[in-house]
Formats: sequence, C-alpha cells, structure tokens
Amino acid sequence: MKWILWIFIVLAGILILITLIGWLLPKTHHVTREAEFHQLPEAIWKAVTDIDAMPMWRQGLQSVKPLPDKNGLPSWVETSASGTIPFETVVSQPPSRLIVRIADSKLPFGGTWTYEITPAAAGCSLRIREDGEIYNPVFRFLSRFVFGYSGTMDTYLRSLEKKFGEQAQAGN
Repeated sequence: MKWILWIFIVLAGILILITLIGWLLPKTHHVTREAEFHQLPEAIWKAVTDIDAMPMWRQGLQSVKPLPDKNGLPSWVETSASGTIPFETVVSQPPSRLIVRIADSKLPFGGTWTYEITPAAAGCSLRIREDGEIYNPVFRFLSRFVFGYSGTMDTYLRSLEKKFGEQAQAGN
C-alpha cells in the first residue's frame, strides 16, 4: 500500500514541477518556417486560401466548415484529432500576404499565422510566421519541451509539398 502512496506523491510532484516550469516560460512565442516551391505564387495562394480543398491535402485535417465572412474576409472552423478550432482571416493581399488568427479566446492557446509568398527564380517561396500565445502553463511546458512550437508548420509545409508532388527546399 505504501508503494501506491509513493507513486501518487511522485506523479503529483512531477505535475507540480511541469506546472511551475510552464509558469516560468513566456506566454508568447514566435516561430518562422520557409520553403521554396516550383510553383507560381498564384498556385500557392490558391492552395492556402481554398478552404474547401484543405482537407484533401492537409495531413491530419479531417474537415473544414466555412463560416460567415467577417469584415468581408473568410472565416472557418477546422476539425482535426487535436479538436475544433475556429479561424478568421485578418489580412488578405493576393497573392503575397495572408494573416489568419485563431478566433476563439476560450481556447488554451491563440495567435496568428502570417503567410508571405514571394516570387523566386524557380517559382516562389512561402514563409509562415506563427505569433502564438499559450495561456495554460501545462500546455506551455508540453509545447516547448514535447511537441515543439514548429510542429504544425512543418506538417503544413510537408503536406503542401505532397499536394504539388515536389520536395520543397525548406529552411528556417
């Protein structure tokens, strides 16, 4: 019976330690990923803005439900294994700049993704910048030390590579 008590104490201690470390980490983070594609900027723009087609090429995305536009710009809800997340477009400057933000302040995280598409010699480059916020200290710890801040962006770029049947030249 004592060993059960010790296991409980150790697990509680680990959880307290994770929470304390999470509180010490900053709530905000900024991560950028970039890849070059052998596509015209308009093709990349269409891929990142065609909400209805996203589940066909984005790994892990189960469905997308369009919502009524906000200020004349698209909004939608994405469903994946991670849950349901509403998004809204903040800036749309085709075919070069798109800013999208998480549209639910009740989630344990939030922030924006900025997509910048720039013509390049062999096609174009896509740069994604995440300006994220993680409010829950346990999620903050897990994001920093377990999942990594760039995991979603890396998966997104790999999915985009597969969509176009090419290997993009990824960079940071």
